[in-house]
Amino acid sequence: MAQAKSIPSRSETRPEHRWDLTPLFPDDAAWEALFRDLESGMARYAEFKGRLGSSADAFFEAIGFDLSRAREAERLYTYAHLVSDEDKTAQAGLSMYGRAMNLYTRLSEASSFMVPEIHAIPENVMRGFLSDRRAAPYAFHLEKILRTGPHTRSPEVEEVLAMGGELAQAPQQIFGQLDNADMRFGTITDSRGGQVELSHGNFISFLMDPVPSVRRNAFHAYYAAYDAHRYSIAAALSQSMKKDAFYARVRRHASCRASSLFQDAVDESVYDNLIASVRGNLAPLFDYLRYRKKALGLSHLHFYDTYVPIVVDLPFHMGYEEAVETCVQALAPLGEDYTGVLRDGLLGGWVDRYENRGKRSGAYSSGCYDSPPYILMNYRDDTINSLYTLIHEAGHSMHSYFSRKAQPYQYGDYTIFVAEVASTFNEVLLSNHLLEKHRGDPRMRAYILNREIDDIRGTLIRQTMFAEFEKNAHALVESHDPLTLETLRGIYRELLEAYFGDAIVIDPELELECLRIPHFYSPFYVYKYATGISAAIALAGRVSRGEPGARDRYLRFLSLGGSMFPIEALREAGVDMSGPAPVREALAHFGSLVRSFIEIHGNL
Repeated sequence: MAQAKSIPSRSETRPEHRWDLTPLFPDDAAWEALFRDLESGMARYAEFKGRLGSSADAFFEAIGFDLSRAREAERLYTYAHLVSDEDKTAQAGLSMYGRAMNLYTRLSEASSFMVPEIHAIPENVMRGFLSDRRAAPYAFHLEKILRTGPHTRSPEVEEVLAMGGELAQAPQQIFGQLDNADMRFGTITDSRGGQVELSHGNFISFLMDPVPSVRRNAFHAYYAAYDAHRYSIAAALSQSMKKDAFYARVRRHASCRASSLFQDAVDESVYDNLIASVRGNLAPLFDYLRYRKKALGLSHLHFYDTYVPIVVDLPFHMGYEEAVETCVQALAPLGEDYTGVLRDGLLGGWVDRYENRGKRSGAYSSGCYDSPPYILMNYRDDTINSLYTLIHEAGHSMHSYFSRKAQPYQYGDYTIFVAEVASTFNEVLLSNHLLEKHRGDPRMRAYILNREIDDIRGTLIRQTMFAEFEKNAHALVESHDPLTLETLRGIYRELLEAYFGDAIVIDPELELECLRIPHFYSPFYVYKYATGISAAIALAGRVSRGEPGARDRYLRFLSLGGSMFPIEALREAGVDMSGPAPVREALAHFGSLVRSFIEIHGNL
């Protein structure tokens, strides 16, 4: 019997395949030195307490000191979480991450008096501060603080809330450790007869296997692990949502959703328009799934049959370096100032490329104002998903690069709402590039269209279903109804039936999908993927067509960082997300792709 292919340890990965964290800290000793400095300097916050309204000098000195401390804390946290994610079983990294989180909590506690004290400054005094020339760099920063007045509590309550910061992370931390470090999924017999360990990193690769039994076995083995831990994970998710409700109530928000959307100044109608628009335009999805069943020659279509390419005789293989060059070519419409930096970063230390045992699953872009925009990948040569994931995370990273280059620290970061525009914009350009590259090859075009349809299906329609799940589950918590395992499964089952209709067979195991989505521990996050791709489709179309000024407006948008609210920033880029039009445009685009694919594939 062939030996099972195992996942390498961290020490077995080549140094050039890992990210280079030395721009953050040359070594752990330098991290320790800054940690001690930040810890010992924390007491200086007491010098400003009770004095913020006493003079403009005291006010602006306190603002500058607080931002400088936050900047250093982000350096510490970024390094610690990146090291921890390299191997979630390594206790040294977990300890460093825990200490960084604890320090962050203590800093929040020490500075918790500032926002209530700012709100307590008399209006005429605050007007004087805002007219001071020193206020100019902080104008929007202060506007965001001042608008939180109705949701800010007394200094004593704010201090207690800050003290609970680490406790609030407990459900997410427990799920993360269970999901990334403890769970094992067994081994799967692949289509060549080899035994391969099943993992988060290769699960989708198995679902893309042309052999139905391989897909089915991988699906059932994967969800068997979640079924074995279903009560524990359901408890973690339930407690996370109760935590969301607690903070919403303490902050005097009408709901968890209102609390989450407040920080971006996004009206709840944007969320409701998204759900209503998608639910009202599911017919193309049903048409596509029915065609998928027919094209694959299946009597019944299961969820595990929805990832495999319909054009099955075009196996995909692309090494990491080739993927980087493909990304650069696809993004050529953005110019050399964009692509040159991107190529150097992706090949020169931004990316931790491949899976190793204990490494955090999935992918992300991270970093801070004083670091490169790092990317965690679990890159695989055998799936086009890895290529799309790379260009997606590159969108985040280049957004970070341009923002931090153009903006001061207080505006160097951007909201997730606009972040998902930059990442999905890149994916749209990649699809455009691949379709043009293979213009004369209908089989390859069908393959790419198939992939683009599945990408939009997963980003726009699937994430909207996730968003509706969050809305419904949080509503139960807010009405004081118990959120048990069976309740969670019931909510999710209803949504699966609504969003898939009778186009697929919904296996009972699929109800457990709600237990394995990490983003549910960051409330009301996933809807931004759906709104993001809607904006991205519009903006990428304009840039690809070479519309006058479109590229410059988009690059300026990337440089805005957090200097304005996201809806306003997108208006600067050229799209208005306050109404349903961009979502409907994206759904119409999806429908046209489905019709084109069925026509091309049907004639092969």
